[in-house]
Amino acid sequence: MKVSAFTFIKNGELLGYPFLQSINSILPIVDEFVINVGKSEDNTLDLIRSIRSSKIRIIESIWNNQMQDQGYVYAQQKMIAQFNCTGDWAFYIEGDEVYHEDELKQIKKSMQENVNDKSVEALVFNFNHFYGNGNSILNSPGWYRSEARIIRNSIRSYSTDGLFWLVLDSNKKGRYPIAKHTGASCFHYGWVRSEAQMNLKSKKVQKYWGKTPTKIDYSQMDQSIINKFNGTHPKVIEEWLPKERSLFKADPNYELTFKQRKHRIMIRLENILGLDLSKKHYKLLK
Repeated sequence: MKVSAFTFIKNGELLGYPFLQSINSILPIVDEFVINVGKSEDNTLDLIRSIRSSKIRIIESIWNNQMQDQGYVYAQQKMIAQFNCTGDWAFYIEGDEVYHEDELKQIKKSMQENVNDKSVEALVFNFNHFYGNGNSILNSPGWYRSEARIIRNSIRSYSTDGLFWLVLDSNKKGRYPIAKHTGASCFHYGWVRSEAQMNLKSKKVQKYWGKTPTKIDYSQMDQSIINKFNGTHPKVIEEWLPKERSLFKADPNYELTFKQRKHRIMIRLENILGLDLSKKHYKLLK
């Protein structure tokens, strides 16, 4: 079994992404790591070059700034990296995602167990969405609780602007991949970055959605979905995390949006019916 990892990144240092920690977190269990580095305004490329591993293969690209439709430029950059993968599996990781060293064996075991079962097209992870600090996670159907991050590299798959995969059975219509769960989790730290970094990101990337930047204020959040994280963080990310140890507190006077009120109703239904109503971009194989 050969495993390819891949990612894309641009201005990773400037925008505060823990991309080095991200790459290093799964480097031990992959055979090659394809990194598509967009032309940046910082030292992102040099920092990636500083990782001393023969597994890493760097592609340098220039983003199409004319592509400002629903963030599709992200899908373009993701697929540039994926199309250069040569493994049986292609393991996609974003620059703010990290995996725990205690689960690497389980992830590799899941890939090994399913590599010859062609009915399994993708492998899925649970997601821990950290918010404001390393002690607070979000639990809501509005924040995807699981997602496919490993795809079989011998099927016709492509990514939409939402960065999930579609599989082509014909030339006209895509479908979600058929997947099994790895039994492991992805640690998502994007919303742990400082508000200044997140607002700079908004300024830099909102144009790719054809939008003007909107101010990000972490306090403007539904406090009821912010839960305490009781687990341990991957060792590779510990030094990067802010030192705050308390539960993140949102603005008590914050008025919920229509979507957030809808999500509260969905949470009540989940508790009554024992269901997970969050969006899933895969079909779980029974």
